[in-house]
Amino acid sequence: MLIENFMRHFAIALSSSTVYLKLICVALMWGGTFIAGRIVTAELSPTLSALLRFGFAAILLVLILLKSTGRFPHLSVQQHVYAILMGLTGVFAYNLFFFAALSRIEAGRTALFVSLSPILTILAMRIFFHERLQRINYLGVCLALIGTLIVVSKGEFFAAFTQSFGTGEMMMCGAVLSWVIYTICFKQTQTPALTMTTYSLLWGTGFLLLSAWPQLRSSGLMDISWSSWLSILYLGAFGTVLAFIWYAEAIHHIGASRTIIFNNLVPVFAVLLAFLILKEPITWSMLLGGSLSFIGVILTNKQEK
Repeated sequence: MLIENFMRHFAIALSSSTVYLKLICVALMWGGTFIAGRIVTAELSPTLSALLRFGFAAILLVLILLKSTGRFPHLSVQQHVYAILMGLTGVFAYNLFFFAALSRIEAGRTALFVSLSPILTILAMRIFFHERLQRINYLGVCLALIGTLIVVSKGEFFAAFTQSFGTGEMMMCGAVLSWVIYTICFKQTQTPALTMTTYSLLWGTGFLLLSAWPQLRSSGLMDISWSSWLSILYLGAFGTVLAFIWYAEAIHHIGASRTIIFNNLVPVFAVLLAFLILKEPITWSMLLGGSLSFIGVILTNKQEK
């Protein structure tokens, strides 16, 4: 009996550790999308870039789903509604808002708004779905947010809030709201991660196709450089398929609030990858902010005994 209890607790601990490790990898992969996206959007429009990314990802997901289940799993009417809403928000709306904002404000300022999505999700889950966190978890949320703000503001913490609020900022508010809705919807579906991710991406890709169709007809896809195609492959396979599936699995396993807090690590990894790949300098603010973000993520996921 003692051995059985030990093995059961060990299996639970191992499973939770795997989820957290996957979420760190998700943040790392999404951090890489900033660099890959920069390469692609230098040649293609934001809408067409998003369509190629999610179109490739949708094809991969369909193949993986058919390989693992042998067919398309049946969804209820309610699950189809969730899939449509998730495709409309997390794929279509988020990308349109995000790329539109990038064309108007600098990338660092967009990251400032992205870092607000965890706390908004946590508030929404607390108000509407009564998902509870402990005091130490809320402390972790605050530390992760402060750390991310230090990173994206390059140490000019208060200066980031003194800039004017224009169209780009409004677009980023739309992007953040879209991702919050996507995350909450996934929490409510109780559907296998691979199945719901596939259906939502198919719907989102369909919406993107309708939006980008005029550009797609007039674009010269054969003229796209190899670096852009490789970036699209990375965005589709790692930044979308693998990252979205692991993100969805984590929502079901540890909850939306504890999952989305890992989004605060995305700007940190983006800065680190920019240093390693683009040789951009690392400053004291990046080290301090990154450390606070990691500590905040750990505290947010700490369970009181």
